[in-house]
Amino acid sequence: MNMKGICFFARILIYSATKGFRHDSIPTAIAALKAKEDSINATFDNTEDPSQFTDTILSNYDALVFLSTTGEVLDTAGKAAFQNYLNLGGTFVGIHSSSDTLRNTTFYTRELGSLFDYHANLQNFTVDVLDLSNPITSKLPAIWNVQDEAYNFESDPRDLGATVILAANESSYVDTGIRRFNQGTPHPLAWFQEHGAGVANGGVAGRSFYTSLGHLNETWQDDLFMSHIFGGISWVLLGNTTRAYNSSGLVGNLQTTDTVPSASRSVSPTPSASGLQSPTASS
Repeated sequence: MNMKGICFFARILIYSATKGFRHDSIPTAIAALKAKEDSINATFDNTEDPSQFTDTILSNYDALVFLSTTGEVLDTAGKAAFQNYLNLGGTFVGIHSSSDTLRNTTFYTRELGSLFDYHANLQNFTVDVLDLSNPITSKLPAIWNVQDEAYNFESDPRDLGATVILAANESSYVDTGIRRFNQGTPHPLAWFQEHGAGVANGGVAGRSFYTSLGHLNETWQDDLFMSHIFGGISWVLLGNTTRAYNSSGLVGNLQTTDTVPSASRSVSPTPSASGLQSPTASS
């Protein structure tokens, strides 16, 4: 909020394109995010159209959320626009199988933190919350029981400077897979980067957050899980590298709204480009 009582709100793009396995929880997840967008003073658009990854379109967003994406979901031009967005201070959130995406794109792997290797069968298991002081985890119990897929990764995200905040308690589930890589200990499930490692030299590094949880439809209806997701999105925005919180930002939402209670705020994002679904278009 500035001195004139004008409140800036974040504009966030959800990208959920898939070229491999497709999770049937994607529509549920999009609906859940949009239903609670006012809680973080944000508005979500969503698309699966890779042609929307241009410098002009991405420059309107304070964060990009890759939601259960899989495979080669961007062409060369789209990857270049994505890299440029990150270089200008754009922020990034990866959810679930986003770690099985753009596997041969180095900047993406670095921005995310690591790539998916394999997962144990879907089952109940225990997650250790390593830091309860961070907004990403502040509403979670120290020992969190979940039903999900315990992901294993091809590398340790801590090698890129990431801070792991959720770890799998490996004694709480059965994993018959073969570990081929060193992902470090404790077993990483979610992490953040204060300065996203995908930015090119000389760029402005925004924050990055990844969580491997989110497989089931039911998960997206769970209040604890949603606090984890919204905590992560809020945390990346509060890095103050985009226009929602920094008037000198190079990317992000330029629009403002009068200071009114969020429940009555009327979201009127700029006209959506073809292929984008904004809150007004989907209502």
